[in-house]
Amino acid sequence: MTQLTDQERKKSLVMRLKRIEGQLRGIQRLIEEDAECEKVAQQLAAARKALDKSFYSLVGCVIAQGDVPADDVADLLTRFS
Repeated sequence: MTQLTDQERKKSLVMRLKRIEGQLRGIQRLIEEDAECEKVAQQLAAARKALDKSFYSLVGCVIAQGDVPADDVADLLTRFS
């Protein structure tokens, strides 16, 4: 598999993951403070969607680099999505 070499893409992905990390800490706080289940579920769904976006951004990077055969990209999507 290829490496994430484009510095701008790498920086963007790391920043996105840091935001997700903050979301997860917020969810932990909600749980510790006995927040309503629906509020916790809403925040979990948002964090899950953010992780999905990160994953697909990474897959887009793999495709843009162009050195991975289409079948391998399809396999990556099948295995991890």
